[in-house]
Amino acid sequence: MHLTLKEIQAPVASEMEEFEKKFRHSMKSNVMLLDKIMTYIVKRKGKQMRPLFVFLSAGVAGKINESTYRGASLIELLHTATLVHDDVVDDSNYRRGFFSINALWKNKIAVLVGDFLLSRGMLLSIDHEDFNLLTIVSEAMREMSEGELMQMEKARRLDITEEVYLEIIQQKTASLITSCCKVGAASVDANSKIIQQMEVFGRNVGMAFQIKDDLFDYGADEIGKPLGIDIKEKKMTLPLIHSLKKASWLEKKRIIGIIKNQSHKPKKVQEVIEFVKNSGGIEYATSVMDDFHHKALDVLKVMEESIYRESLENLVQYTIERTK
Repeated sequence: MHLTLKEIQAPVASEMEEFEKKFRHSMKSNVMLLDKIMTYIVKRKGKQMRPLFVFLSAGVAGKINESTYRGASLIELLHTATLVHDDVVDDSNYRRGFFSINALWKNKIAVLVGDFLLSRGMLLSIDHEDFNLLTIVSEAMREMSEGELMQMEKARRLDITEEVYLEIIQQKTASLITSCCKVGAASVDANSKIIQQMEVFGRNVGMAFQIKDDLFDYGADEIGKPLGIDIKEKKMTLPLIHSLKKASWLEKKRIIGIIKNQSHKPKKVQEVIEFVKNSGGIEYATSVMDDFHHKALDVLKVMEESIYRESLENLVQYTIERTK
């Protein structure tokens, strides 16, 4: 049975609602322009997956408390800061169908807004002496920026190995979900063994989540999403990396030539998609994703049975079966 995100949220629905209010409050500012931008940011929030991971992990590991709310706010504040900065770096005008901050205001303002969010997150932790939570989230942010830079460094050469790819996605994507699960467990004063287990759980979910994203690019679910975006952006993802590894020298040269020089042509992008589909790249990436998925569930099995654990299991299922 496939549950909706709303059904998965049920055990922590009231906490998520309360969190909304607390999070809004943590973004308040006396500067009118900043306040206006903060209101805009709150309005365009997505599926709220990050706070959900925090609250469910806290529920699995102990009793949700004020520290859990602050931990979820800290992650949202720091992550939103990185998104605002990312849009400036990428010169992006949209984020989830909304105009980005830099498109509506200016790059300079967007960078300062990102800085403001970072400082709010840090002060929220320092004021309440949540140093353990601040350490967890700061480490994740370091990993995320290192992962981005590593991808930029390696991507230019288009000869990235599966090993390097997995390292990049662990830093870029999995580290954030890992920090949500660790913060949840740490906020309820769980012992170090449980915090470590939640870290392993988060990392495996994060890896599966990112590979699922990579599969969307090849229409693995045929959901009408525009295909080949990663190829156009010359991003090497697992289905393509595996297919190139198996290809003959000549075929490899041809495909890399298309990605390097012709990825702006829809027909050529389609050629690369067909190449990956015919080389077993989709099946291979799906099997790697399933492997991470099962590892995540194995960790949960050793946790005490509860409605929170059940919801986390369903959330893992949701991340790999989602259609967008």
